[in-house]
Amino acid sequence: MTIYTIDPLKDERWLPLLDRHPDASIFHDPRWLKALLLTYGRQSFAFTTCSPDEPLRNGLVFCEVKSWLTGHRLVSLPFSDHCDLLTESPRHTAELLTHLGKTVGKTIRYVEIRSLKQPELPSSQNWSQAEQFCFHALPLDQPQGALFKSLHKDCIQRKIRRAEKENLEYRCGRSELLLQQFYSLVLRTRIRHRLPPQPPEWFSNLVACMGEALTIRAALKDGRAIAAILTLSHKNVVTYKYGCSDERFNNLGGTPFLFWKTIQEAQQIGMLELDLGRSEISNSGLIAFKDRLGAKKTISTYWRCNSGRASQSRTNFLADAAKRIGPKIPNAVLRLPGNLLVATGRLLYRHMD
Repeated sequence: MTIYTIDPLKDERWLPLLDRHPDASIFHDPRWLKALLLTYGRQSFAFTTCSPDEPLRNGLVFCEVKSWLTGHRLVSLPFSDHCDLLTESPRHTAELLTHLGKTVGKTIRYVEIRSLKQPELPSSQNWSQAEQFCFHALPLDQPQGALFKSLHKDCIQRKIRRAEKENLEYRCGRSELLLQQFYSLVLRTRIRHRLPPQPPEWFSNLVACMGEALTIRAALKDGRAIAAILTLSHKNVVTYKYGCSDERFNNLGGTPFLFWKTIQEAQQIGMLELDLGRSEISNSGLIAFKDRLGAKKTISTYWRCNSGRASQSRTNFLADAAKRIGPKIPNAVLRLPGNLLVATGRLLYRHMD
């Protein structure tokens, strides 16, 4: 079977495929792909069995990641929680994955797929487990009262009431002011977690590219932003992507308050699911928080096809050092001025996915 390569940013058949396919998500959206390109230079492309003169019935979308530090690889998709294979038959899935595995060689060290659904992987190729994550999704097709009752009484319900008692100001939208308030909290949160901050242009590009599909929600106390979340919408699913807060005001319940606002507003416009995204299995605190929102939990595996025996490990020595040591901020870096800390994150994220 012939395999074709298309550009999802230019091929007019890509959007109709997303509209039809039940597994399409916000991470397949050309607007998300454009933001990846503008911020990190990640060029996207898709493999398909469909010739240019017929409707698009399937597609596996990837970005090419080129880094002297972490290697040359194909990832579906960088900085995306999940990206299912958009196929309609096991035969097409097998053909596309086999073709994908054949791209691994001297220059491309590995390819990685981040599908929520377990794919049927070709047994003739060197596919192995890369990482596992915990995923949460909250169904919204029930009365609002029932949704509130499903929230943890002490950890969520009580904090929402505390936020209301404190008269926290609520703002939502995509304004420049909201974006600035959001990023100031991102910077504070990433430093607290000893992780490099995402470059500010990533969020400004998301706002510019995603348009009405993106919403920033912020809780303020006396004019100061104390918590914020960023969500993305696709079809009948709203996806929580980023959250941040000022830990000095966590007792006021700003974050639970924002999630409840998100649930209420999503229901009002007919959304059927709140995708709460992935959590590292070791992050018990984040997993417990999502559990307490009443979300359903599943385990999902990322799969990788490597070029040979030396690539069986998660990555080679140099890349492993970059992933395991590089993202953690040393004490000396924590003391850098804000602009230099942002520059450090901008440099590191060029090598991450």
